[in-house]
Amino acid sequence: MGTLYLVRHGQASFGAADYDQLSPLGHRQSVRLGEFFRQHGVQFEAVLTGTLKRQQQTWAGIAEGLGQSGSAVQQPLAWPGLNEYDSAAVLEAIQAQLPAEPHSTEGYRQHFRLLRDGLRQWMAGVVSPRGMPTYDGFVQGVTSALDHVRSQHSGNVLIVSSGGPIATAVGHVLGTTPETTIELNLRIRNTAVSEFAFNPKRHHLVSFNALPHLHQPADADWITYA
Repeated sequence: MGTLYLVRHGQASFGAADYDQLSPLGHRQSVRLGEFFRQHGVQFEAVLTGTLKRQQQTWAGIAEGLGQSGSAVQQPLAWPGLNEYDSAAVLEAIQAQLPAEPHSTEGYRQHFRLLRDGLRQWMAGVVSPRGMPTYDGFVQGVTSALDHVRSQHSGNVLIVSSGGPIATAVGHVLGTTPETTIELNLRIRNTAVSEFAFNPKRHHLVSFNALPHLHQPADADWITYA
């Protein structure tokens, strides 16, 4: 039986002109996770990432923490189905004018209320966000990666992705409702690890949204969600 580790990317650049970049803290989170894997003797026979910069930069940080450098860095398999949905497109699909970037507690609450509503409508096929696949197509992109892992591997495999695909993978394995999948998505922390045991027939959830590399009280400021 193999083990699949699904890791959400490190903290991205929320509110910046280009969100799809790790922040300095996001890079440190990623390196720390790689150090944790190295200290516990975890090595990967394969690595898959989406094609987004924040996902690939997170793998680069993990590889650094694992002690890989230069030509020794394990090359990941880029899997577009592991890319995140476009939250701006989801919001735009349910209201003509995008809300301003949130800068207050109430602003964040309003942002995520709208995002939940948009995701529910997308999942139900009510709206078709610009530039995005149908929800069924999105799920197929995620499950195709799971199928690949089961059919091609039997050891430790790492997937570096985002909250939406990871929640979708967990929801698929557990058979959750769309509403539960949304709530799983919005609670996944940066560089959190979810773990599946797998065999050629199926995956089994072992753990969800864990931060074993950030468990000390001094690490509290390193725990982020965006």
